[in-house]
Amino acid sequence: MKALVYGGAGQRTWAEVPDATIHDPHDAVIRVDAVTICGTDLHILAGDVPETTPGRILGHEAVGTVVQTGAAVSRLAVGDRVLASCITACGSCRFCREGHYGQCRGGGGWRLGHHLDGVQAELARIPFAELSTYQLPKGLPDEQAVLLADILPTAYEVGVLNGGVRPGDTVVVIGAGPIGLAAIITARLFSPAHIVAIDKAESRLQAAKNLGADITLIPERVPLGSIRALTGGLGADVVMEAVGIPETFEMCQSLVRPGGRIANIGVHGKPATLHLEELWIKNVTITTGLVDTYSTPRLLDMLVAGQFDVAPIITHRFGLDEFEQAYDVFAQPARTGALKVVLSR
Repeated sequence: MKALVYGGAGQRTWAEVPDATIHDPHDAVIRVDAVTICGTDLHILAGDVPETTPGRILGHEAVGTVVQTGAAVSRLAVGDRVLASCITACGSCRFCREGHYGQCRGGGGWRLGHHLDGVQAELARIPFAELSTYQLPKGLPDEQAVLLADILPTAYEVGVLNGGVRPGDTVVVIGAGPIGLAAIITARLFSPAHIVAIDKAESRLQAAKNLGADITLIPERVPLGSIRALTGGLGADVVMEAVGIPETFEMCQSLVRPGGRIANIGVHGKPATLHLEELWIKNVTITTGLVDTYSTPRLLDMLVAGQFDVAPIITHRFGLDEFEQAYDVFAQPARTGALKVVLSR
């Protein structure tokens, strides 16, 4: 089979590799029908995730068809169309039993494209397949379903729910890339008074406006003054960091009100300053997190019911053998206008 192989910082190749096979009775192998690229993959390629070693197949977001199951798999059958979650779960460790699948200590968590070969390939092995896949209803397009593998549950759980978004809140989302846009979509489910999107790219701000942000700002336009004017001088109730760089995390701290919440979603590769000299007296809550994907079934139901629309996040489509081109487009959003790219058969 062919797969997108990480060769070390800055190096990737669409190459011939051995076929994915069953390693454990709880595994399944899927034929990858649709797959996407995540900002985390770019962090890996930049060298920000040193535990991902050269030779690893990247990717953790896919929709596929089951082609083989291990002896212990009874809920899945060959031919089933499934969503492969970015998080795998053993189901029996302390964290899995509490619903914190991202922290699984039994061989799960974020493994695909990280510690184990991922799904940017023609075939992929899915560990703990019964707990780590979701059967998809007929009529749901692959390219929309694949967004439930990571960005929708990540934005919803790590951003909206961790941030405690409530009706009437002023919510600021810093970074209007795919994760930030997914945060805007899912924050709307809680009827905030205002959603403010901050980004450098006008194309992404326009996408944020189309998906529900009522105010858009660029960093150079003094977001602090704008947010204080909007909130009677207090600051935002909830600020979500959806970029993963020190500057945006520091911006979150300047925009939040006393008693407010900062929800960090972005993947950080460098230290960021925590201004406790200013925050200690403000009763500010800061949350971080890796997605657990416990919300995936509910998000799937809401997507099928038409409670939100993710199709506008997809801006570019490629064939499964066009990974090199897809990465080039996705990695240069200022030039290409790329949000989410989908590769399919």
